[in-house]
Amino acid sequence: MNCFRFSATYAFRKTLCLQLASLALVCLFATQVFAQDQDEPIRIESNLVQLNVGVADRQGSPVTNLSRGDFAVYEDNVRQQIVSFEPVQKPFSLVLLLDVSGSTLTFRTQLKQSALRFIEALGPDDRVSVVSFRDKTKLLADFTADRKKIAYAITALIDDKGGHTELYNALDFSLKQLAQEGADGRRKAIVVLTDGIDTSAYKTDRVSTARAQTNEEAIASIKPEASPALNAVLKAADRQNVTIYPLALPSGNVKRIPLPDPTQIAIYTSAHARLQTLADRTGGRLNEINRLDQLARIYVEVAAELRTLYTIAYQPPATRPRDGSFRRIRIEVARPELIARTRPGYFAR
Repeated sequence: MNCFRFSATYAFRKTLCLQLASLALVCLFATQVFAQDQDEPIRIESNLVQLNVGVADRQGSPVTNLSRGDFAVYEDNVRQQIVSFEPVQKPFSLVLLLDVSGSTLTFRTQLKQSALRFIEALGPDDRVSVVSFRDKTKLLADFTADRKKIAYAITALIDDKGGHTELYNALDFSLKQLAQEGADGRRKAIVVLTDGIDTSAYKTDRVSTARAQTNEEAIASIKPEASPALNAVLKAADRQNVTIYPLALPSGNVKRIPLPDPTQIAIYTSAHARLQTLADRTGGRLNEINRLDQLARIYVEVAAELRTLYTIAYQPPATRPRDGSFRRIRIEVARPELIARTRPGYFAR
């Protein structure tokens, strides 16, 4: 009988140990899974198409009192159901991108003063990042709503001799900065002050015009919309729904070239066309600066326009394949006297 009790006790202890060991392994596994979930957030794919829409009357004044029912959205001429609508008061994240290459050296003081006027016109919850560029791109201030930090970054711009202009590298950098600002669904924009003469594009365009004899031949030899750097920026802006507002400096005006020849005329014409494409394809607006005393006023106008955007989202039909094709978008407003502006479409990826 004592032998029986010993065997039963031994068997019970052995079974208990095995159960405790199994429980420990389960707990360890659960802890590892929980830790992995904590470290690796769940990513939910969304196919919503989000649009920033500006509305103005015939005189160009912004209209801010519209509701969801005042808008109709069409994709490839088929009306879509609006699933999300945000009024104009929604704050945004913005990159203030400043060209400090050699072509801006003579009016750096006006540039700083105008940029300071711009931030004064923003809302209290708008977040701004200040970035300067020439041959290199420099982050002067990360995204913040602190106006003192933004102002300090602007006034700290170095008045050196500048350098080459790598515009599209700077735009790419700015888009990567904005990609980190997506947590709360903010609107996103880039306001870029530049003459548009990107050094890398300049070299490529010069090669394209080498055999041209006339202005017309030189202009026709460059295909501005085919620029790989431009299209990379447009695709990245499209993915994030970033609106780009180029402010074109007078130094990029083809009429101001001191000794124009066919190559120079073609290069400057193409540079301006790319700035126009940046604005048109992202739903922004190209602002021409003909005189430097206009700079502060234009900055304030852009700030006002950014604060009068509606955000509209719709869900494309699930039956349409995401084959990379371009889908055209059209916005209509119930009141025919009003004009709505947004990006013309997107690439379905």
